[in-house]
Amino acid sequence: MNRRFHKMHGLGNDFVIFDGREEALAMDAARARALADRKTGIGCDQLILLEPSDVADLRMRIFNADGGEVEACGNAARCVALLAGGESRIETKGGVIAASANGSAATVDMGAPRFGWEDIPLAYAMDTADMPVGWEALQRPAAVNVGNPHIVFFVEDAAAVDLARLGPMIENDPLFPQRVNVNVARLAGGAIDLRVWERGAGLTQACGTGACATAVAAVRRGLARGPVEVRLPGGPLLIDWAPGGTIRMSGPATPVFAGEVAL
Repeated sequence: MNRRFHKMHGLGNDFVIFDGREEALAMDAARARALADRKTGIGCDQLILLEPSDVADLRMRIFNADGGEVEACGNAARCVALLAGGESRIETKGGVIAASANGSAATVDMGAPRFGWEDIPLAYAMDTADMPVGWEALQRPAAVNVGNPHIVFFVEDAAAVDLARLGPMIENDPLFPQRVNVNVARLAGGAIDLRVWERGAGLTQACGTGACATAVAAVRRGLARGPVEVRLPGGPLLIDWAPGGTIRMSGPATPVFAGEVAL
């Protein structure tokens, strides 16, 4: 059985996207992991499956490269917005989000962030704005759920952090029952420089939900005001949030190629 797919990326965070709205496609962890493999499959950070939705224009399912299904992905949402065209509402495991395509870019309303320790979730109660925990030099992070769980460390030099080593250590800490995405951020003259260890995917060129979570954490601590430019290794995103509101993320989405694969 051959199935058509789109290869797209958002600032280097790359996706293989299947449209299962008219012809259903079964997807599980093993199949997603095989397709995401960069040596024996198509290769991607996340595999995206589009399905019909009863509550929105379409449903977006997101599988990380390790096969795990996750709740949200901001970069993928922009790519799906481009495929859908115009204004669209997209159902995810993290909730329904609104998107608007504009040329080669898209703006996505990611909804309202959640800050309760049980919403992240954490294993036990604590202040998520200034958590009394740390891992080696990474201390007192903030936690926020933007459809998926994130922890944010503000540091003097994000590039100097050994995120390849510390990222998986923090991701899999028992403090995080559903694991966690790890962000290290440096405030830089009104903008934010950001690196992300993505849960189930590892170091990534860009993470849309990570940019959202980091901007929200910075505003919450009084370190920034929206809109704020978040600069990732793959390029910048513009994140706008004010307390009590929803998060709006704007940035590019790029088609790479379309093809068919034997399943």
